[in-house]
Amino acid sequence: MTDRELDAAGITDPSLREAYTHCRRLNARHGKTYFLATRLLPVERRPAVHALYGFARWADDIVDSLDTTVGPALRSAALGRLQESLRTGLREGHSTEPVVLALAETARRYAIDHQHFSDFMTAMRSDLEVTGYETYADLRGYMHGSAAVIGLQMLPVLGTVVPREEAAPHAAALGVAFQLTNFLRDVGEDLDRGRVYLPADLLRAHGVDRDLLRWSRDTGRRDRRITRALKAVEGLTRGVYREAAPGLAMLDPVARPCIRTAFVLYGGILDAIADDGYAVVHRRAVVPHRRRAAVALDGLVRLGVARLGSRADARPPALPDPRRLPAPVPRSSPRPAHEEVA
Repeated sequence: MTDRELDAAGITDPSLREAYTHCRRLNARHGKTYFLATRLLPVERRPAVHALYGFARWADDIVDSLDTTVGPALRSAALGRLQESLRTGLREGHSTEPVVLALAETARRYAIDHQHFSDFMTAMRSDLEVTGYETYADLRGYMHGSAAVIGLQMLPVLGTVVPREEAAPHAAALGVAFQLTNFLRDVGEDLDRGRVYLPADLLRAHGVDRDLLRWSRDTGRRDRRITRALKAVEGLTRGVYREAAPGLAMLDPVARPCIRTAFVLYGGILDAIADDGYAVVHRRAVVPHRRRAAVALDGLVRLGVARLGSRADARPPALPDPRRLPAPVPRSSPRPAHEEVA
């Protein structure tokens, strides 16, 4: 499948093929939900998505590894080396680092704004220093670089049926919605890293602070105040999904099944959290395999319909048979327009 993707994308250079393959492995190993959705993209666009995800995953692993033998100084140095490699790779178009080589080629191929990558690295560096956010506005500032820019990076790869700047706010919101979902799912794991991504003022409004979360994590005991706070974060996150939703119909029709599948699967994580009684301080909620399979199947059906539609649009229109033309439609009763649903 990897060779097929690379061949379809016209990637022939052996070093580039190996770099993209490396990114694909990272995507398959670490991003199961996202990797599943990526399989619904047109085959020639998948390597670019693997490159974008692979680079983000590589940087995130430097920051978030639970390996206690790697201290802050070593993480900072590793992130600095990656950042310098990124600058050089984007400027010169090549790198000895596979994730950077694939990213640089993708950025060139799709004319992705380099500022998005710079903003992402700034957010990654803040994770080495910042362990919490006082307000939701503060958190949104961080998520611009850590999540919103991922949606903006993806947009040129996915393609749009409207001017890109019209779709951009929705793409950015979708990146934020996905990350907020991850923050809620990973409360316990983030505590173990010394971080709390949920806004402190929202937690306080429900009588929760970092110490209470730590107590709950350490003892395995539940607290109603924590449950109420987590429900509030869930409501906030669903609101961001609503911000993102109009953007689905703005995408290239053949890209919509992929993003809609990711949209539904990530939203399903919120459902799984609720079904598990908001126990995310103690364990990670997981979308059942049956649910994932059903959503993927729906995506495949939508993809087939979109591809048939694109092929039909690509064919020259047949000349009508004058003998079978319908009767003229009176001007006073125009035909209703039909809106395509993503």
